[in-house]
Amino acid sequence: MIFSLIIIAISIIAISGIPGIFLSHSSVWGQRISVFLICLGSLSGLVGVGLTFFYPDNALYFFPWQAEQNPLLGIDPLSAFFLVPIFLIGSLGSIFGLGYWPQEKNKRTAVMIHNFWGILMAGMSLLVISRHALSFLFGWEAMALAAFFLMSAEDDQEECRKSSLIYLMATHLGTLVLFGMFLLWRYTSGSFDFIPIQEGNVSALTINILFILSFIGFGLKAGIMPLHFWLPAAHANAPSHISALLSGVMLKMGIYGIIRMLSLLPVPPPLWGGIILIAGAVSGLMGVVFALAQHDLKRLLAYHSVENIGIILLGLGLAMLGRSYHHPVWVILGMAGCLLHVWNHSLFKSLLFLGSGSVLHRTHTRQLDKLGGLAKLMPWTAGLFLIAAVAISGLPPLNGFISEFFIYLGLFRTLAIPGNTGSIAIIAAPVLAMIGALAVACFVKVYGSVFLGFPRSEIPENTKEVPLSMILPMIVLAVFCLFIGLAPALVVPILDKVIAPWLPAEWALTNTVKLASLVPFSALQFISISLVSIFSIMALWMFAFKKKNAQTAGTWDCGYAKPGPKMQYTASSFAESLILLFTGILKPKTHDPDIRAIFPTKSFMKSHVDEITLDRALIPGFLFFRKTLKWFNRFQQGKTQSYLFYILVAVVILLSTLIPVEQIISSLMSR
Repeated sequence: MIFSLIIIAISIIAISGIPGIFLSHSSVWGQRISVFLICLGSLSGLVGVGLTFFYPDNALYFFPWQAEQNPLLGIDPLSAFFLVPIFLIGSLGSIFGLGYWPQEKNKRTAVMIHNFWGILMAGMSLLVISRHALSFLFGWEAMALAAFFLMSAEDDQEECRKSSLIYLMATHLGTLVLFGMFLLWRYTSGSFDFIPIQEGNVSALTINILFILSFIGFGLKAGIMPLHFWLPAAHANAPSHISALLSGVMLKMGIYGIIRMLSLLPVPPPLWGGIILIAGAVSGLMGVVFALAQHDLKRLLAYHSVENIGIILLGLGLAMLGRSYHHPVWVILGMAGCLLHVWNHSLFKSLLFLGSGSVLHRTHTRQLDKLGGLAKLMPWTAGLFLIAAVAISGLPPLNGFISEFFIYLGLFRTLAIPGNTGSIAIIAAPVLAMIGALAVACFVKVYGSVFLGFPRSEIPENTKEVPLSMILPMIVLAVFCLFIGLAPALVVPILDKVIAPWLPAEWALTNTVKLASLVPFSALQFISISLVSIFSIMALWMFAFKKKNAQTAGTWDCGYAKPGPKMQYTASSFAESLILLFTGILKPKTHDPDIRAIFPTKSFMKSHVDEITLDRALIPGFLFFRKTLKWFNRFQQGKTQSYLFYILVAVVILLSTLIPVEQIISSLMSR
């Protein structure tokens, strides 16, 4: 029954956009039917996932493939865990699209989006439940191509076409790496099935190559720095509900791939855990630093995805070190932090992108320096965005704090082990703390510049709160953020079930220690509930006080009698002092205003930070190769006779390989 529910869910979601093809593009029913089918399929899938979590054992549910006589698909707790954000965010995002991207106003692209939205969800679901390389790559490619068409929805804009093309190149580069990995897997294990490799059956070199290929191939999809170069522009230029699905869910498919492959490989050497920890620290720190320097709201959020992927990797790296050094507590806390942050990031990042979509829907700009004062006009969006901002900053009482707390606990536990095995925590723990501090600063900048103060430019006169179809999905996501933050103990049984296969068999049999015994959940809940109570009382008091003694005052007036928009901090000026600390990394380019005459015309100061991989390495590298290899352009002149001559030369060269040169020389020498 469990497997049937999930297969039915994937099938319904995959075909959800088809009815819209046969209906008039002016009709709203194509979109509504698509959303209904997606929600229906997601409900079926979530019921199946719930049953998987609470089934009494860790039984796998397989769908046999007669041609190979091996299972093609299967459900286990890890698969079920990653299906949750696919079904949840996918359905909520489609509902948000009813108001954000209505079909009656987007006839050219709406039907295409409905179809590829369903294919993207179905592709991700398929790869998560795959137990064979063929079905996995089929789902992987369906996901990659559907995401490309969704990203390029606004292909009339050059920036959108460029970012989509870069994504397409990056994703297929990753797929090529995965092809190599699966070929080596077939050579090593004797089949394309996802069956664990036994220790001692393969060489250490082969295992290390498999790890490196999987880390690069899946890391390109996850957006691990420096493999993230496609991510900022792609997520910034896609429609916002699509950005929510890409950032909140699709990136996690890369994380799922890494975890799945690591679960199939033998006990890893400590080097793998060290590599993952360093990659996590670099992604987390560099992601938040580059986010601070952005002026584009959605591009800033995209860099925060890189940061949060880094936090997920910190947990995974700790768990890998635990497996290498046989410390199950590290494994439990590291994997708990890694997995819970996968869910948490799906929730608050989707909420942030939907919130930015609401802002963009009303103001038609993503530039932070042109926004401001929206809290009074869009109070629901402002409040829900604030919840997501607190959550992503890792502050109590919301969910981001819980998963980061697990990782902190695990890193501190490494210090309790004598010897050098815990020395990596000396680096990882302060980096995680620095990431949290910079994230707080970044979202103070974002919230202050978008929702507080005065509008920094003329905003449309009809700026008001977005419709209920856009508010409702954001409320659901905010409730989940609060729920995990206030009652983290309720997700512990699920985490225990997913983590169990990672623990050594002898330890799982002889010990009864679970996640609940390692984390002070009662204290966490007390702190969270106390904070919520205090904030609620303060809000109620302010509301009552406002009613009785209504007074108004300018925001951020800095003592001026008549403050205006030009007297308040912009996003750029707020972050300037922090950016100066990282000038060596960011290398900001400033274009000063050109003031030449006594009465100069209007002029502007602009600053820009290049993408560290794309703009500083890849594009200059390709330009260098194009310049270096320019000499070869003379061979491409568009003349048919030239190409025939090339073919003749190639044929002569190939035929010459058949000439028995060695025998001819031997016969000549014998004479």
